[in-house]
Amino acid sequence: MKALYLDLGMGAAGDMLTAALWELLDDRQAFLDELNALGLPGVRFEAEPSVKCGLRGTRMKVTVRGDEEPAGELPGHEHEHEHEHEHEHEHGREHEHEHGREHEHGHGHEHHGHAHSGMAEIGALLAALPVSEAVRENARAVYGLIAEAESAVHGVPADTVHFHEVGALDAVADVTAVCLLMERLGAEKVFASPVHVGRGQVRCAHGILPVPAPATAHLLRGVPIYGRVEGELCTPTGAALLKRFVTSFGDMPLMTPEKIGCGMGKKDFEAANCVRAVLGEIADGAGDTAVELRCNLDDMTPEQVGFAAEQLLAQGALDVFTTAVGMKKSRPGLMLTVLCREADAGALLRAVFRHTSTLGVRTTVCRRAVLSRRTETLDTAFGPVRVKRAEGYGVSRCKPEYEDLARIARETGLSLDEVRRRLTGDGIPPR
Repeated sequence: MKALYLDLGMGAAGDMLTAALWELLDDRQAFLDELNALGLPGVRFEAEPSVKCGLRGTRMKVTVRGDEEPAGELPGHEHEHEHEHEHEHEHGREHEHEHGREHEHGHGHEHHGHAHSGMAEIGALLAALPVSEAVRENARAVYGLIAEAESAVHGVPADTVHFHEVGALDAVADVTAVCLLMERLGAEKVFASPVHVGRGQVRCAHGILPVPAPATAHLLRGVPIYGRVEGELCTPTGAALLKRFVTSFGDMPLMTPEKIGCGMGKKDFEAANCVRAVLGEIADGAGDTAVELRCNLDDMTPEQVGFAAEQLLAQGALDVFTTAVGMKKSRPGLMLTVLCREADAGALLRAVFRHTSTLGVRTTVCRRAVLSRRTETLDTAFGPVRVKRAEGYGVSRCKPEYEDLARIARETGLSLDEVRRRLTGDGIPPR
């Protein structure tokens, strides 16, 4: 199984991720030409050789109408406040951070397209790009995560969040580039180290704030992080890209490396300022661990148990199920089992206590053998239909998405079995 591992020992920013993944490609110049042909107004990508602590890599330079962000990478974050009568964030001075280095400029110097951009404007920009729908959807999802984080930090609806810097053309370029690279590399799983976010404080137009920045901290909930180097090492955009693509955070899995890429930042530290990407093969199911949370219940109604299961799934549980058990005093009861990623175990443990009547929860860390899974969209006589494919351990399975079958059945008046049989002619197995 093809897998990607990201070493985030010096944080994560969009341009560093772009450069590290770009180094894994066979035809780098062709991809660079493709980026420069996307049609983003005035945007140009340049791959520059860079050396950090004797380690060779690439710094991806993004210019807009010939100018580069002062920090040389994506801005650290936006700190804006709500107008008295509008849900629009404004400030007179902005800042960019290159791993702790601060750059401020006056309101009159907003350039590189750093006008106010809302989700609608960004969506329109992404809609016009000559990329696949999967890349477009990933890019939209990354901005959705950022908007949700800014909404939580500033207390305004996500669809009214307006971006100065993250919405700038150079940032859209980095987000799109990473989404394109992820599609091109085709890794079935993406692993990452704990994220080095930096430490200390950053100054913005409205005062001094802690590192990680509020939006970054919100995005990295449930992700292992730490801070040793003074400065801001992980940007909100970098955090959102990680949340979108990384399967799990922790140690590198047992892996046979095939290619290694190093994406460099602009600033120098005692440690190499880079993101390192490793592309290779792992055994089916390798590196996949999960946590089982289990508790016995005998004093909850079926409705209460059902609601608890819904809440646990909504908060990131991989699976939730119940098993009939006999309990003390000959009482029939249920054993509730919650399967989750290690990074989510703490939050889901609290959710179990909140939504059930249990007084104790048993926790087990286990390894999972799983088939690699992916979803494809196929054109059929009924229109696009999503298909789930699973492979590994010598087996291959394929079945259409139930929601698509149900939609077709409702629209046509056919039964589910009739829809399945007719889709077989379009190359989709009936089961």
